[in-house]
Amino acid sequence: MDEFWRAMGSAGTMITTFDADLWEIIGLSLRVSLTATMIAAVIGLPLGAAIALGRFPGRRVLIIGFNALMGLPPVVVGLVVYLLLSRAGPFGVLNLLFTPTAMIIAQVILVLPIIVSLTREILETLWQEYHEALRSLAATSLQSLVTLLWDGRTMLVTALLAGFGRAVAEVGAVDVLLPGDLARVAGEEGDNAGSPGRFQRGPQT
Repeated sequence: MDEFWRAMGSAGTMITTFDADLWEIIGLSLRVSLTATMIAAVIGLPLGAAIALGRFPGRRVLIIGFNALMGLPPVVVGLVVYLLLSRAGPFGVLNLLFTPTAMIIAQVILVLPIIVSLTREILETLWQEYHEALRSLAATSLQSLVTLLWDGRTMLVTALLAGFGRAVAEVGAVDVLLPGDLARVAGEEGDNAGSPGRFQRGPQT
């Protein structure tokens, strides 16, 4: 119990004294999460709309797949990305391991299913409500989509916030890719990325 209160006191001191390392790590985490959410939104919003309004072979499989991926364990994502980016992996030549880019890739994988699934559900619900009115007005597919996006804008923003919350909260994937103080703030923002596959990057805590 004493250890707990000492840890809490130390954390409080670091926050109130604006510890440079702590706020640098917080800043990096927020930048990575925001970037991952924006990338996932650029991919996920159109994809979710296409699944919601389109009728094509394999649509049901995509819906089930993205719904299942919403609960993807972050540590599993981290391990998969690590294996892909490690020195022996297929993308090891890119030297992305232990960099903010690796963190963003992992978080995009976590966030994308949430944005796709929520966007699909929102637009499907709105389409069921408005499709008769839109057809009676002879609205084109593009006009119908714009109408649905505008009417569901608040709910879509909520979907993006849910994705951002997932990115911020689930640190397991990042822990696998950047062990130890976020690998000394991601090798000082990637300057020390070096050869992928070397666990000694960054001091261990």
